[in-house]
Amino acid sequence: MADAQINYLGPIPEALTFRDERKPWWRRLPVGFLMVVALPTMLAMIYYLLIATPRYVSEARFIVRASNQSQPSAIGVALQGVGLSTTQSDAFAVHEYIKSRDSLREMGRRFDVAAMLNPPGADAFSRYPRPWDSRSEEGLYKGFNRFVVVGYDATTGISTLRVEAFRAEDSRLLSQALLAGGEQLVNRLNDRAVGDAVSEAMMARDEARAKLTAVQQQLTGFRNRQGFIDPELSARESSSLIGGLMATVARLRADRSQLAGEAPQSPQLTILDGRIAAYEREIAAERTKVAGASTSLAAQVGVYTDLELQRELADRELTQTTASLLAAQQEARRQKLYLDRIVNPNLPDKPTQPRRWIAILTVLASTVLIYGVGWLVWAGVREHRQD
Repeated sequence: MADAQINYLGPIPEALTFRDERKPWWRRLPVGFLMVVALPTMLAMIYYLLIATPRYVSEARFIVRASNQSQPSAIGVALQGVGLSTTQSDAFAVHEYIKSRDSLREMGRRFDVAAMLNPPGADAFSRYPRPWDSRSEEGLYKGFNRFVVVGYDATTGISTLRVEAFRAEDSRLLSQALLAGGEQLVNRLNDRAVGDAVSEAMMARDEARAKLTAVQQQLTGFRNRQGFIDPELSARESSSLIGGLMATVARLRADRSQLAGEAPQSPQLTILDGRIAAYEREIAAERTKVAGASTSLAAQVGVYTDLELQRELADRELTQTTASLLAAQQEARRQKLYLDRIVNPNLPDKPTQPRRWIAILTVLASTVLIYGVGWLVWAGVREHRQD
C-alpha cells in the first residue's frame, strides 16, 4: 500500500523564508550605553558649555620658616602619613587656619563673603548656596572651602594658595585677606612662644632683684643704726689701735724698769706709772668695744657678715637669672616664625575655571569605564545562566 502524499500548492509562508527583517534604528541603539554614557556626557556638555559660570583664580605663594628650622624633605612628609616621627612643619598650622572657621569669621568682619560667593548671574551649581545647601554659618563654611585650595610642596617648602571667585577683584581680595590672617596667626604663635619661654625666666629675675633690694635695704638700715659703714673695718682699726697702745705700754714699762734700776727714788717713776695705767685703761676700753659685750663690734660684725653674705648670694642669683633671661630671649628669637610672601595674590585678567572640556572628557571617560565594567559583569552573569 502506497503512502499518501500531500502537496501544498499555495504561497510559501513567511516563517519559512528566513528573511532578516531590519529593526528601526532607534531599536538598534544600545539602551545601556545611552543611559550610562551618552546621557551623562550630554548633560555635562550642556552644563559646562552653556550653563557653568566662569570663575577667576587668584594665586599666591608663601613660605613659613624659622631661623633655625629647615623644611622637611619629601621622605619626611611621606613618613608623617604613616605615623613615623618627623618634624611637623609650621606651614601646616597656617594651612589649617586658612581653611578654618576662625579665618572665615575674621574675613566676615571685613567683607560680605556670602555675597561674593553668590553674585547675580552665577549658576545654581557653582555658587553658594547650591540648591541643597543650607543658609547657615556651617553651610557658608562648607561652601567657602569649595573656593579655597592650599597646597604644599615638600621639596621646596613653598605653600600655594588658590582662591576662586566669580569676579577677579573678589578673588584677589579674599586671597589677600587669607594671607593677612595667616601672618596674624604666625605673630600670635611668636608672641605665645616668647611668653612661654621668657615669662618664667623674667619672674625668676624679678624675684632675685626684689630679694637683692630687700637685703640692701637691711644692710643700709644696719649701717645707719650703728653709725659706720663697715664694722669689720672698724674692728681692724680697733685692733690696730690696741696693738699700738700695747706697744707703747711695753716701751713705757721698759723705760720705767730702766729708770728704776738707775734711780729708784726718781719722781719720773710715778709719772711713768700713771701713763702706763692710762694706756692700760685705754687698751681695756678698746678691747671692750671689739669683744666681750652685747654692743661690741664682734656681735655687729656677725650681723654685718650675714647681711653681706645674703647680699652676695642675692647678687649672684640676680646675675644668673639675668643670664637665663637673656638666653631664653635669644632662644625665642631663634625660634621665631616668619611668613614670607614669595608671590603676592594676582589680579586675574581672564577666568580659568571651570576647565570645560577637561571636565566633559572626565565625565565621558568615567562613564565609559563604568559601562565597560557593567557590560563585563552582565556578560559573565548571562554566560553563567546559559551553563
